[in-house]
Amino acid sequence: METFSVWRQYFSVQIFLLLLLLAGLACDSGHEGAKPQKPTQHLVVGLEANPTNLDPRRATDAASARVIQLVYSGLLRKDPQDNLVPDLALSWEQPEPNRYVFRLRPGVKFHHGRELTAEDVKYTFTSILDQGFASPRRGSYENLSRIEVPDKYTVIFHLKTPFAPFLTNLTLGIVPKDKADEDLSQKPVGSGPYRFLRWQSDERLELQAFADYFEGRPKTEYLTYRIIPEDTVRLLELEKGTLHLLQNSIPPDILPRLQANPKLKVSIAQGTSYAYVGFNLQDPLLRIKRIRQALTLAIDRPSIIDHILGGLASPASSLLPAGNWAYAPDLPEWGYDPKKAKRLLDEAGFPDPDGDGPQVRFTLSYKTSQNELARRIAEVLQDQWRKVGVGVDLRSYEWGTFFADIGAGNFQLYTLQWVGVTDPDIYYYIFHSSSVPPQGANRGHYINPELDKLLELGRTTVDLEQRKSIYYRVQHHLAEDVPYISLWHLQNVVAMRQEVQGFVLYPAGDFTSLKSVWWEPK
Repeated sequence: METFSVWRQYFSVQIFLLLLLLAGLACDSGHEGAKPQKPTQHLVVGLEANPTNLDPRRATDAASARVIQLVYSGLLRKDPQDNLVPDLALSWEQPEPNRYVFRLRPGVKFHHGRELTAEDVKYTFTSILDQGFASPRRGSYENLSRIEVPDKYTVIFHLKTPFAPFLTNLTLGIVPKDKADEDLSQKPVGSGPYRFLRWQSDERLELQAFADYFEGRPKTEYLTYRIIPEDTVRLLELEKGTLHLLQNSIPPDILPRLQANPKLKVSIAQGTSYAYVGFNLQDPLLRIKRIRQALTLAIDRPSIIDHILGGLASPASSLLPAGNWAYAPDLPEWGYDPKKAKRLLDEAGFPDPDGDGPQVRFTLSYKTSQNELARRIAEVLQDQWRKVGVGVDLRSYEWGTFFADIGAGNFQLYTLQWVGVTDPDIYYYIFHSSSVPPQGANRGHYINPELDKLLELGRTTVDLEQRKSIYYRVQHHLAEDVPYISLWHLQNVVAMRQEVQGFVLYPAGDFTSLKSVWWEPK
């Protein structure tokens, strides 16, 4: 059943479309000085949020990752099918369960001119393990016992115990050892296809093709990320040609308009991005499991997917998408059931004071970014939770403030997405009790000793079928305990100018293929 909030959004979108059409017509007759720069040398990509940190050892947000992917190189990288393939590594072997030997490409250059060597690889990972460095990725590498560098191009990793997701974690960008005293979070220095030029926070970030990139200079000389939080502005910029490409920052309502534009082309593919509602489990209300379960049952996901997301998502029951090898297909269903939600709230000790009247059982604070689509979803959730007697105070912040609050645990409820989910070891990073920030992303302070044991076992079990069984149990624990509300897995959508060639959609929405993009006049 469609809610009043959904219908209100529908009519507001029709007005928005009309305004967008009129604005687009006005832009088409713009002045000569408003023309974009020559696209054969300059590709302009839109981002909806400002990156927060360009040091791969510290970055945790998607906007930063989209830049890091082109500035840094890792030992390994993922291909468009999510397979691990060599990047800086020429080859690797595992002569023993606890030992990996990597041989590096000779002659790889950092952007400041020095050759990348095994010492840089060692420094990158040992710095993450340094408690004083406070990397949120430390938990992914704490199984490292030591790193040997027998020669300039050989790195030997010794592990304390067998560690199944180890290779996946070696996609991390390698940083130069001689830049240890510099702030790479603001001025990154890597060995990737593009080198950093300048960054005007909340405005633009500019990169230039790296002539000495080991796979060959990119086909486009300059790459600019334009940071545009407003959906309307991003779309108008794309239509008039001052933006050349947008990925996953497109309101679903506007997609048919873009598909009908002869100057643009649109591609859609299944993605792995996972949207969720996060809880602060230190909160006296939200630590009550029945309340978390009730909030889950009060959400009508199919309605939101159909009417707000334009069908470009599928309901999620787990952080892992259905195609993942460790996905548990028999998880308990938390479908839309407001009657049961009300009953659980009653059982939790919070009866509705006036039945279906205006009074609420209690009120929660819900934080989100200022992204227009995120705010629309928040309004629908507010409306659906209100129908079971839970009041919601919506608070919308610019991205930097919002993300800082989430990392600091300054919230009751929030919504975010996880991108790039492949190995189920991500559950350790998000839910293990040792992964509370700054050591990981257990932002809600979820503590479950039984789950901790399973997550530790999942890391040290090499046999695939045994790992699958372990992570089946992990997913069942989480589905019952509900430290997150699983919302949906999103499809990837890219809209670009017809002249843009060579862009490939990755399951995680990566921008890796921008290094191979070229401009072909039509």
